[in-house]
Amino acid sequence: MNPVTPEAAEAPVPRYGAGALADLPTSVLASLGVPDAANVLDLPALPRACVLLVDGLGWEQLRAHPDEAPYLNAMQGRPITSGFPATTVTSLGSLGTGAPPGAHGLLGLQMVVPATGRLLHCLLWNDQEDPEPETFQPVRTVYERAAAKGIEASYVSLHQYRKTGLSLATTRGARYDSAETLGQLVGRIERALRRGDRSYVAAYHADLDATGHRFGVGSRDWRHQLRFVDVLVQQIAAVLPPGSALYVTADHGMVDPTERVDVDTAPELKEGVALLGGDARARYVYSEPGAHDDVLAAWTALLGARAWVLPRERAAEHGWFGPVGDGMLERVGDVVAVPHADLAIVASEREPWLERMVGMHGSLVPAEQLVPLLTTSRP
Repeated sequence: MNPVTPEAAEAPVPRYGAGALADLPTSVLASLGVPDAANVLDLPALPRACVLLVDGLGWEQLRAHPDEAPYLNAMQGRPITSGFPATTVTSLGSLGTGAPPGAHGLLGLQMVVPATGRLLHCLLWNDQEDPEPETFQPVRTVYERAAAKGIEASYVSLHQYRKTGLSLATTRGARYDSAETLGQLVGRIERALRRGDRSYVAAYHADLDATGHRFGVGSRDWRHQLRFVDVLVQQIAAVLPPGSALYVTADHGMVDPTERVDVDTAPELKEGVALLGGDARARYVYSEPGAHDDVLAAWTALLGARAWVLPRERAAEHGWFGPVGDGMLERVGDVVAVPHADLAIVASEREPWLERMVGMHGSLVPAEQLVPLLTTSRP
């Protein structure tokens, strides 16, 4: 029998279908009058809605800083789960499709493309050898569904993301409105909300996450950035047209792990490994042919007290990805290693950019999984 850490069966599972990020866009569609959309989150019926995703704004981190974010902390709201892995690529897939990760197939920062055996870095998804975004992510987007029902669908974010593979996979069907500053972000959202008789606007803001990665969660820099986010949300709320709702959420929380295990300097973790994917807090280990059991045993022996280490099939059985579509599980590593302790699994030679990060995310622990669902409206 394959060795599995005893705690794996007890890992918290995202609340797909009952309070996860994937439930938010479909609930918004339902609130806008789309008849086949499930209003899992019981959102009120209004003709206009904006979903603002603040990258890295975890529920626990927000609640720990009421002085820096008084407006956000005063908003009506509750936590929902982001999904696994708790990372931007996967969460933007869920935001764009209303489907759990196992269905849309954007299963992490780095994953194998089964047809080629190549590792796809989803934030650098522009290479000619990379798969077509429209086929690699096959689920119909919420923007396509909205447009089919006569709803004006818009997506507001930085211009640099406009034609990336990730954007093409997750925002197709939406009018892409570029915004380079906080003021532009507010202005583009206001303009998009006023289009047509019904409008659905999704907006993405990245600066808090970038600050956390570089300086750490709770650092002085991060706290100052959170103050700007608080003002941003207050300004958006102030320009909501009549009949509008604003929903503020995030793609993941963040932690500052102090202990590092370096795969590139640990011979027992390199043996039998063909490719290393995922992220420092949610690792995908792709084994060489015939080496799967040995790789699983080695990773379990070294990390088992500090991480959930199990075969990808067991991770799927535990519900980590939600319902899994045909061919999607093959994108995941043969072994999945998810730290639950103060630990990051880095690779100093092949991923020097990741090793330098202070704040990280990806795991199933509440500090990374729980994100806010905050709301305000103008009837």
